[in-house]
Parts: sequence; structure tokens; C-alpha cells
Amino acid sequence: MLSRVADSLYWINRYVERAENISRFVEVSEAMALDCPPGSAEPWQPLIDANGDRTLFDAVYPAGGAHEVVEFLVRAEANPSSIVNCIAMARENARQIRDVITSEMWEHLNGLYWTLVENEGFWEEPTQEQLREIRRGCQLFYGITDATLSRDLSWQFSRLGRLIERADKTTRILDVKYFLLLPSPDDVGGVLDELQWMSLLRSAGAYQMFRQSNVRDISPEGVAAFLLLNPLFPRSVRYCLERIHETLQLIGRESAPGTPDDLECRVGLTQARWSYTKIDKLIAGGLHEAIDGLQQDLNELHRLIHDRYFVLPGGLSPEDDTVIPVNQSALSTTASDQDLACTPA
Repeated sequence: MLSRVADSLYWINRYVERAENISRFVEVSEAMALDCPPGSAEPWQPLIDANGDRTLFDAVYPAGGAHEVVEFLVRAEANPSSIVNCIAMARENARQIRDVITSEMWEHLNGLYWTLVENEGFWEEPTQEQLREIRRGCQLFYGITDATLSRDLSWQFSRLGRLIERADKTTRILDVKYFLLLPSPDDVGGVLDELQWMSLLRSAGAYQMFRQSNVRDISPEGVAAFLLLNPLFPRSVRYCLERIHETLQLIGRESAPGTPDDLECRVGLTQARWSYTKIDKLIAGGLHEAIDGLQQDLNELHRLIHDRYFVLPGGLSPEDDTVIPVNQSALSTTASDQDLACTPA
């Protein structure tokens, strides 16, 4: 498989996963803003921190409020990680490899793009309905991909991009809750605290599954354990890391079998670290520090994947000169200060 094709497949799914996550974050925050007690802080500004876009947002909207946050995350041209820009970049990657993906995948992604770009009636609908339709459109793309794409290297790189983005977003939203939303210990255990934990679960699409797997009341430890360490929930960090490990083993077996390299060692160690730990130890050692370390591991995983599969030695790109590279460098990927170093396809 050409490095250019693998890169595009990887990023198509990262962009769609990112758009789906942001749509859910904003949708849940819209509902939470209506339920917040009078005088409490609205849940908008933490969304900017959760997406790692604080500096850019403050530059574009110096006195930004709720409307500006929604605009920035959903439609703003100045934000490379806005939903509309993510879908646009996914479509551009897909357009360049239409002979590799299925026609159903292309038609759905292309239709979703034109709905967001040219259908002004769509943007006249209530915000909740807009976000719900975007989320469903992204989820339908996953289903079409899984139902129509052969389980070869194309599917493996697609799955890899989706899983890395999903693990990253889960850690971000949990980290913001622990580290930014409730700086005062007096707020812990109150009505607003429980409301925020419920909203966090809904932001990760995890509320119903959490309730089914836990008979106890919602608690910070229970929520963190479910989102980080649950081996069955498909958006938990542990589940994503185990599937990332499996996927890289399958890719490596087909493309470059041999002695384990830095990438294989890194993903194996990261998966083992998060599969054989307990939440009380993570919290005792500082959950923010643990999550920050995990985000750095995800950064390193991305870098190693990029260096091994998406570029030739010396940084040369193998694609034909007639193909215009897709610029993926502007998209932020973690909430920590050390973002992923993403280079153009």
C-alpha cells in the first residue's frame, strides 16, 4: 500500500471521529446549560480547553461567550478543528483515494460535506438538531466503512486512526473535568458535581453503559475507572489501546515482519500499563499527571506510526507529483502543551 493512501485512510477516520466527538460535546453542553443551577458556571469555556484550542479561541474571540464557543467549535473557518473543517478535510482525503474506499463511503461523506457547506436550511434548524444530525452522519460513516470495506490494510489503517482519536478525546474530556471544572473542593459531591459527571458520561456516549455496569451512585472514581480502564466499553482508553495493539500487529505482520521496533514496543508497553492498573492508584498518584502521561504516549504513538508508515526515510513523500498533498499539520490533537507533530500527507 502507498504511504499516501495509508495516510489518507488514517486521517479520514481521525477527522470523522473528531467531528463526531465535538458534536457530542457541544450537544451535551447545550443540554447541561439548561440544567445548571442559577449562578453556576456555564459548561462552555471548558470545551475549549478539552479540545486544546484555548490560545486560538482567545485570539479569535477575546470576549467569547456561549454563542462564540459553539460557533468556534462547529463552523469557524479560523479553527482547523471545527466540525465543518474536519468533515472538509476528511472529504478531501477521501476524494484523493476514491479508487481505494468504497463508493458508499465516498457518497455518504461527500453528501455530509455538502449538507454542511451549501445547505443553509440545515443551519436554520435548532442547534441540538444540527449536532444530532452531524453525530448520526459520522456514526453512519463508521457503519458503512465496517460493512463495505474489506478487512485488509485499508480497513486496518482506517480503524487505527479512529481508535487513536477516540482514546485521545476520552482522556481530554476526563482530564478537563478533574483538573479544570472543579478547582474548589467545596463543590465536590454537590448537585452540580453529580450533574457534571453525568454530562461527562453522556459526552463520551457512556451514560447508559455505565449505569448497566455499575449499581452504585455516580462517583468520580467510578466514572474515571469506566472511561479509562473498562475492557468492554468501546470508548474506554483500555479498550482503544488493546485494539490499537491488535491493529498494529496485523499491519506489521503484512507489511514489515521481523524484530519488534520502537513502535511495537511503545504500543505494547502503553497497553500493558493501562490494562494492569487500578483507579485508586492512578488517583493517589495524581489523575491529571497520569492522563497527561497517557496523552504523551498517544503523541509518541502517532509520531512513530507516521514515521514508519506515512513517509519514506529522509522525510520524502512517495506520492505521485500529480496528487496534491492534504495539509493535516494545523489540527491540534491533545489538550496538553505537547501536541502531536503532524506533517502534511
